[in-house]
Amino acid sequence: MKLIHISGPWPLCTNTFLLISAGGKAVAIDPAAQAQKYLEELKKENAVLTDIFLTHGHYDHVGGVAELRRQTGAKVHLDLNDAKGNQLYPLTPDLVDCPWPDGSSEYTVDELNFKIWHTPGHTPGGVIIACGNQLFCGDTLFAGSCGRTDMEGGSAAQMQRSLSLIADLPLPDETQVYPGHENFTTLGRERRSNPCMLGDWF
Repeated sequence: MKLIHISGPWPLCTNTFLLISAGGKAVAIDPAAQAQKYLEELKKENAVLTDIFLTHGHYDHVGGVAELRRQTGAKVHLDLNDAKGNQLYPLTPDLVDCPWPDGSSEYTVDELNFKIWHTPGHTPGGVIIACGNQLFCGDTLFAGSCGRTDMEGGSAAQMQRSLSLIADLPLPDETQVYPGHENFTTLGRERRSNPCMLGDWF
């Protein structure tokens, strides 16, 4: 698998990713940048985008979704609770091809096995996505903090439960954590020192 990091537009600079399988299939996670950036990388890698995974539906994580879907035919995966068609949640249900199932689930693209857990709190439809030793957390878990819960659809109580779920996941401390913004970290570091995961901020 190859992982390519693409930053979304300033000033939020959302962390977005392309994961490319050995067989040349690609998954985009939270494609917030212009679609052309992903298409250029796909061309370089001679890869085909098959799926678009969204950790949640906020505007700063979905900017390239509609155009990528139009140009590639990739399937869009999003919890329908985050498909509201408003300023904060711009995607509409008709753009969602594969709603995330309730609870935890798995999805496979070539040799890439993805595990998905629902983690509401930042938004009602938030999820985290694991693939191998990598965990894509969107705006649920940050290095040293967590996503805010004071916007439409946010819930501090749900966030606390979601962070407890993450702390207890059957994943090793060495798992690389890729949050939706700012610095990357490891699951072990957050388990040991993140005040949100330790319950000190609620």
